[in-house]
Amino acid sequence: MSVATLHSRASLGTGAPPVTIEVFLSGGLPTFSIVGMAQTAVRESKDRVRGAIINAGFTFPQQRITVSLAPADMRKDGGRFDLAIALGILAASRQIPEERLDNIEVYGELALDGSLRTVAGILPAIVAADEASRPAVIPAANAEEASLVSASTRVATHLLEVCSWLRGSDELPISPTQPTDTTAGTYPDLADVRGQFAARRALKIAAAGGHNLLFIGPPGTGKTMLARRLPSLLPPMSRQSAIESAAVRSVAGDDVAPDNFRRRPFRAPHHSASAVALVGGGISPCPGEISRAHNGVLFLDELPEYQRDVLEALREPLESGLVSLARANYRVTFPARFQLVAAMNPCFSRPTTKTVTTTTV
Repeated sequence: MSVATLHSRASLGTGAPPVTIEVFLSGGLPTFSIVGMAQTAVRESKDRVRGAIINAGFTFPQQRITVSLAPADMRKDGGRFDLAIALGILAASRQIPEERLDNIEVYGELALDGSLRTVAGILPAIVAADEASRPAVIPAANAEEASLVSASTRVATHLLEVCSWLRGSDELPISPTQPTDTTAGTYPDLADVRGQFAARRALKIAAAGGHNLLFIGPPGTGKTMLARRLPSLLPPMSRQSAIESAAVRSVAGDDVAPDNFRRRPFRAPHHSASAVALVGGGISPCPGEISRAHNGVLFLDELPEYQRDVLEALREPLESGLVSLARANYRVTFPARFQLVAAMNPCFSRPTTKTVTTTTV
């Protein structure tokens, strides 16, 4: 009987709570079970791990295999634990050394041939691993994203590369730190606007004081054009603010790259958007438009066309700068500190004429 222990992290909002992965091999009929509130994607990793181990040239142990994901009362989802489970099985069966597993964190989804696939929401986990002083091993597809916040992350493309590194045969490359753009980004420039002196002054005041703004005017007068130029007046984000915004994009599955790392977001959802699309939610809660606009601008065009419940849902985030989504067994919090800019057409009241019909009997 043998037990191997590894470290990884789950994805919970923009946080990355630690997860300890324990693999236990014992006698009995060959079975493979995963415990610890594992969701469907995690339970299905049994077949991916088995195929990856065999196709990589290792021996899959014909024993009773029990994988425990601790803490047991926290939800785990996604394929990010595949690589850690595979390494735990190989370490417990004495096919790779176990000594170096205590000081690293492991992430990666396995293909059936043993290659590593990208993991969504990796950036919060890399930040937390750095704070815990443990280097992380991640798929090469996530290297660019990880290089923005860490200088000690190791990247791999295949299960064999990680095993060779643990044996001391080869080195895993460290993702190089990439320079991030410290300018305001390629926003539309307010200097392109001619006229509109009152609206331009309002934009400058809103940018200086962090105020919300409402444009009212007939169609075609430049409301949307002016709103899109507000981010160009805002200062570049600090590194901490940039990491917060990048973490939201990472969890949402959006692109995180050096050229947009410090770029303030500008989100303009259609007026048919639901409250869940705007605020966030779902079975596995995802950030909504207001969280994706964190540290940036949320633009609501045709404001009166939005449903009342959608606009009412903006009250608490505008005051607190947070969105807290509660489920039966857990709670997820997303940041949502943004500047609200809205636009609408003027409404004119027209006198109504009452018609009285008299019927003579």
